[in-house]
Amino acid sequence: MKDQGQRTRFEVRKVAILPTLCTLGNAICGMSALVFATHISVAAAYFEPKQSFFISGCLIFLAMIFDVLDGYLARRTKAASQFGAELDSLCDAISFGVVPGFLLIKLGGNVDHRLMRDLYLVVAMLYMCCAVLRLARFNIQSTLEEKSHTVFSGLPSPAAAGCIAAMMMLYYNYTDIRWVPEFFIEHVIPTIAPLAGMIVALLMVSRVPYPHLANRVLRRRQHFNRVIQIVLFLFGIYLFHVLVLVLAFWGYALSGPIKLAWRRITRGVWSAPAEVVENPSTPIK
Repeated sequence: MKDQGQRTRFEVRKVAILPTLCTLGNAICGMSALVFATHISVAAAYFEPKQSFFISGCLIFLAMIFDVLDGYLARRTKAASQFGAELDSLCDAISFGVVPGFLLIKLGGNVDHRLMRDLYLVVAMLYMCCAVLRLARFNIQSTLEEKSHTVFSGLPSPAAAGCIAAMMMLYYNYTDIRWVPEFFIEHVIPTIAPLAGMIVALLMVSRVPYPHLANRVLRRRQHFNRVIQIVLFLFGIYLFHVLVLVLAFWGYALSGPIKLAWRRITRGVWSAPAEVVENPSTPIK
């Protein structure tokens, strides 16, 4: 036992610098998103409220980029470790658990009916609990091996956070380019936000299989058509802005249960994976 304790202390002292800094960057983005969502400090000094709320959603997507980079760098440098896995999940709990839940409450801030405001609060708490449970389940099921990490069991927490952040950015969009009717933004989004939050929350703790898109793109050389798809996606963001993010993230979130339901209809069986082992150093949990 003494040797094991010494070995554990030695492993914690030696950490991979770049992946760890990227993981901490994820947490910093999450904390910054809270600052902008509450419109205090720097956010109140330099930005209007609507701009501040929009930037809060942007910071969640920046946290996703850091989350992708830490897993990619850990794999490239062969520095994946249990310390990195635990740190990654703790930072994810902030950026993809607490912050999206707070954004849901923020979306309900302008609702007059008290019962609806309470519903936003309850759904936000449910979302946060499901995200933490999702990460805890991931930690006990994961290994450091990479070869079997192509499928997730349940909606990854960054994808769920992206669904909420994209809705937040669409609602508080302050740019002149609007591809969605004003009535839809002002009335429909606040109305469906609790249902949307509940859907992604339950999908996170489900056993619905989802492909690991980041690993599939970054882990190996891609077909030329995949490059064209990525370029078209970037052009779509440039032209349609937040609307593309809403469609992309909600399309990914709903694709899992739709494919599973289609499989059940065509084959007559509900074929969800018994156990999907995931990599703690991978970018999405």
